[in-house]
Amino acid sequence: MERIGALQLIDAVLDAGSFAGWDTPPPAEPDDLDYRAELAEARAKTGLDEAVVTGEGTVHGRPVAVIACEFGFLAGSIGVAAAERITAAVEHATRRRLPLLASPCSGGTRMQEGTVAFLQMVKITAAVEAHKRAHLPYLVYLRHPTTGGVFASWGSLGHVTIAQPGALVGFLGPRVYEHLYGEKFPSGVQVAENLQAHGVIDGVVPLRWLRRTLERALKVIVDAPLPAPASPVAAELDDVPAWDSVLATRRPERPGAGMLLRHGATERVLLSATGDTEAATTLLALARFSGQPAVLLGQRRVRGLTGPAALREARRGMALAAGLRLPLVLVIDTPGPTLSVDAEQDGLAGEIAFCLADLVLLPVPTVSVLLGQGSGGPALAMVPADRVLAAQHGWLAPLPPEGASAIVYRDTEHAPELAQQQGVRATDLLAAGIVDAIVPERPDAADEPIDFVKRLSRAVAAELAAVRVRPEQERMASRLRRYRRIGLR
Repeated sequence: MERIGALQLIDAVLDAGSFAGWDTPPPAEPDDLDYRAELAEARAKTGLDEAVVTGEGTVHGRPVAVIACEFGFLAGSIGVAAAERITAAVEHATRRRLPLLASPCSGGTRMQEGTVAFLQMVKITAAVEAHKRAHLPYLVYLRHPTTGGVFASWGSLGHVTIAQPGALVGFLGPRVYEHLYGEKFPSGVQVAENLQAHGVIDGVVPLRWLRRTLERALKVIVDAPLPAPASPVAAELDDVPAWDSVLATRRPERPGAGMLLRHGATERVLLSATGDTEAATTLLALARFSGQPAVLLGQRRVRGLTGPAALREARRGMALAAGLRLPLVLVIDTPGPTLSVDAEQDGLAGEIAFCLADLVLLPVPTVSVLLGQGSGGPALAMVPADRVLAAQHGWLAPLPPEGASAIVYRDTEHAPELAQQQGVRATDLLAAGIVDAIVPERPDAADEPIDFVKRLSRAVAAELAAVRVRPEQERMASRLRRYRRIGLR
């Protein structure tokens, strides 16, 4: 497995000749003569004076601070001197209001310094959290290998966390596990690709693509929005029966959040899990819609019902938007909640409540999009935004119409009638003040998927541009007033 050196990383990511180091010589040498000899050998071997290199440079002209470990220096271990260098660099980046790229490559804390080295993770973590609370980007690239206290502190705090392909990434080093328990750690667990599949990290990116990935993220997080396009929302629509809309949203060919991201957005940086885990029913990404930056949080109908893990991923998206001070776009398209013993015991109802509470008071601009099915609590948890768009056939209801029919009539044959009576369709939601505008389907998004998602993207961009210019206090007051009045005459 290739090990990427600290200087190799810096050269690969930053504009040529733009790097300026921040490092000062380490403090006095340790008293332990053996340890002093180890340090001297590491310096001679690597040409560096410590296991960390810090400084700043540019990525396509955008200033960025960098912290990179060097594994060749005592296995990239972090002692007092290295920790002080990291902490000072984070604090300097915060003062300068610079985005920060941290790239650990470490066996953990330095055993030669014992518990004192272990406690250094506290001050690094505090500095990183202060950086994030200043609404500054903290981006992490985990290199092979990253283990121990480094991974369990500043290596796991990124707004975006990606890793080198095939990298060993884990808390407990395999050698330590083998000596403690007398057996080898199971293979394939502490590997970057496995962690991505389980939603622990956001992606796996080779070094040659890292610069481009970092640029895309910075375009969304740092660059100013472009002028908004004209909105394509419809003033008049055909009167389509509610049940026809319900059936339209269940067509397998209907475009979903993934297609909106692929064909309706640019500068895409996918953040959510891509494996078969339940959290993968939620799509999370950084993206731009017609030049308007946002965090995209979408439900993926094709992945199935929505459970507690998916809702926790949704809350992560809300927190990410708030932390980066980016608008949040929420795409509602769910056949309903997972109804199972596991879901109940994993706190399904509580996760719906937490999502709802987080969203209605989220301090950044929010736009919800009722793209397709809006069934049950997981749909409700994504609704209360500053502005709500609906696809022409999108619908919202406490239960699928068949469920409502089962409650009222003890059969499912009355589902079309219940759908009409309950006012679930987009035009009814518009009349009730739940939806603000409707994006037309001509006549069905499944028959024109690319054209539709491009049209929807322009509508989202227009709404984002309108809400982001409103003062936060005014916008929040308007949002709360709106949901306080729904259903009242």
